Amino acid sequence: MTYDLTALRADIPALAAGTAHFDGPGGTQTPRPVIEAMATALARPLSNRGGLLPGERHADTLVVEARRALADLLGADPAGVAFGRSATQLTYDMARTLAAGWSEGDEVVVTRLDHDANIRPWTQAAERAGATVRRADFDPATGELTADHIAAQLTPRTRLVAVTAASNLIGTMPPVAEIARLVHEAGALLYVDGVHYTAHAPVDVRELGADFFVCSPYKFLGPHHGALAAAPELLETLRPDKLLPSSDAVPERFELGTLPYELLAGTRAAVDVLAGLGSRTDGDRRARLRAAYEAIGEHEGRLRARLEEGLADLDGATVHSRAARRTPTLLVTFDGRRTEDAYRFLAGRNVHAPSGHFYALEASRHLGLGDTGGLRVGLACYTSDEDVDRLLDGLVDFLKETPATRER
Repeated sequence: MTYDLTALRADIPALAAGTAHFDGPGGTQTPRPVIEAMATALARPLSNRGGLLPGERHADTLVVEARRALADLLGADPAGVAFGRSATQLTYDMARTLAAGWSEGDEVVVTRLDHDANIRPWTQAAERAGATVRRADFDPATGELTADHIAAQLTPRTRLVAVTAASNLIGTMPPVAEIARLVHEAGALLYVDGVHYTAHAPVDVRELGADFFVCSPYKFLGPHHGALAAAPELLETLRPDKLLPSSDAVPERFELGTLPYELLAGTRAAVDVLAGLGSRTDGDRRARLRAAYEAIGEHEGRLRARLEEGLADLDGATVHSRAARRTPTLLVTFDGRRTEDAYRFLAGRNVHAPSGHFYALEASRHLGLGDTGGLRVGLACYTSDEDVDRLLDGLVDFLKETPATRER
């Protein structure tokens, strides 16, 4: 069985509009089974969770099934999967909770490679607690963030290290498992931003050594909300702010208010769509997901090679995504031309490749791109060869038709 791109694209209604989407790092388009799952959840009786009436049982089933689906996707324990409005919100909540145990002299490590959602919550929480923030750099020439970069910042007072599993700006995939060993040897916790990573690589939170792993289903064909995975035993030791009457059970104590049941239904459906993209039709969902990610990796890797080859032929184009292990996400700038103009030019051809720093502000600055960033070209599991051709043809014409200026 080969990767059936045609069937996948046919099952994503938004693609019928004809746009060539390279905006996957900002959010993927939604397959029909996900849309239908959300509609079905809302069409049936629905109320707060319980076990007596149909609406109560329906709500409870949606939550349980979503936790199991995310656990299969992430190699986690369903009892350690918590849902929130977004990965950013979950990280802020966890930062406030953990910082309650920090004091003056304690240290927190963040990296310049990360999305600001895995930097600012920790720096603000540390400042309130009187803790010191240490920043790990990455190599701007190669885009690499190594375990040595993290090791240089670790001390006996390190309480937590926050690191991305994959940069949403340049695709770099740091050696998280190696970093985790160093962090744990220092007696600290590791918080991993897997928002960009989960769309492109198989996840096993235990193998990664992540104490906390956060992701966003809308980056991998699902609806807009966030999920956090951690060992239930670790979550049991934490006391987040919560309403007095709300559940104190784990993971419910980390979920504020009523959960978005229809979004959880869509998340379960998205995981099932992913599980169906590989060559395996037998075995449990976790095994099928492993096979699916192998197929996704081969498809995206082939297209990335085509894209990189085409960009290399463009005079004045610089690709800032150079790490040895990286997602199919490329950041490009053009000598003497604004990437905002390239974004607008491509949009006129119904090709969506946005420009900016995409909240990876410190990474953009460290690359020497200031607050402007670059043109981000992100492949997704549904990207086609025709999409790549349209993008490359559009950039060729952009560079021909747009005069160079002194402004980058």
